[in-house]
Amino acid sequence: MTGIRLTAEAYEVPTDAPEADGTLAWTSTTLVLVRVEADGRAGIGWTYGPPAVVPVATGLLAPVVATVDPDDVPAAWTAMRRRLRNAGRPGIAGLALSAADCALWDLKARRHELSLSRLLGTVRHEVPVYGSGGFTTYDDERQHRQLAGWVHEQGIPRVKIKIGESFGSDVRRDLARMSAARRTIGDDAELYVDANGAYQRKQAVRVAHAAADLDVRWYEEPVSSDDLPGLGLVRDRVRPDVAAGEYGYDLVYFHRMAPYVDCLQADVTRCGGISAFLRAAAVADAAGLEVSGHCAPHQHLAVAATTPNLRHLEWFHDHVRIESMLFDGAGPADGGRLRVPLDRPGNGLEFRADGAQRYRVA
Repeated sequence: MTGIRLTAEAYEVPTDAPEADGTLAWTSTTLVLVRVEADGRAGIGWTYGPPAVVPVATGLLAPVVATVDPDDVPAAWTAMRRRLRNAGRPGIAGLALSAADCALWDLKARRHELSLSRLLGTVRHEVPVYGSGGFTTYDDERQHRQLAGWVHEQGIPRVKIKIGESFGSDVRRDLARMSAARRTIGDDAELYVDANGAYQRKQAVRVAHAAADLDVRWYEEPVSSDDLPGLGLVRDRVRPDVAAGEYGYDLVYFHRMAPYVDCLQADVTRCGGISAFLRAAAVADAAGLEVSGHCAPHQHLAVAATTPNLRHLEWFHDHVRIESMLFDGAGPADGGRLRVPLDRPGNGLEFRADGAQRYRVA
């Protein structure tokens, strides 16, 4: 039986401008790449998180997959999950597990000379996306250029901006930026907003009512995603669909959240990889919900193509930029859809190792 060699590296890429949402600000983003090798073939998976993910992957996960048959991805996933018990599954350990699982599925597909979406079982050949950015650090002109580029140049019919500025303390600017976004995109595109948990319960309801004439369709994390009753309260009192779930690291999280939202978000680079994303989507389906992929669009693409109850993927400005810089084969989302690469093995991507070296931090 052939075993698996697992390695990991971290790359920190500066943003093209300062970015912030309602509760966090940043000037760089770190991508952690996990590579698994067997029989002369290699698979890759990645997550977005601190460089501390690297030693978790190489120190805790690599030894337990070393003797696993590379085709037995569920066995490898189970071994890795068990190894993380005392390390703590949520957080950094969950990021490592997610990237490793995605890499293992990619390896299996490449070993069998199949596209990853074909291996998993394709439902659709194109995946709908929504443009995501509109950071609170943007001035009016930068926000306008970004949204206009998505809607009027690329034909993406749904876009999202960040609100809840400074932990919900500047609602007047939130509403002004929402109004400006609607003017930019016109009446035919859908407007989404994301408060990143910045508001209090009734404050979130008041903001939605004040913006009623803007026809907002998606209200993401209007309150903290830890406040499940609060999410449910807001959901029942506003017109937009309330969404949350991006911080889910295990299946129980999604099971608990499903009764309180209109759409369940999941992040394949956090929740436990492709193996766990499929389970989270099934939990959502059992609750009568669709699932939306959070960030990392090219890492989500194959599993999104195989998920029947998928609503869309987040075409997140920061991650789209990084994935286009670091991977050959990262495609555009013209017309609001991302084509699934059915004619290339694995996830259809190749890491640009030479070009990425200047960003390597671990």
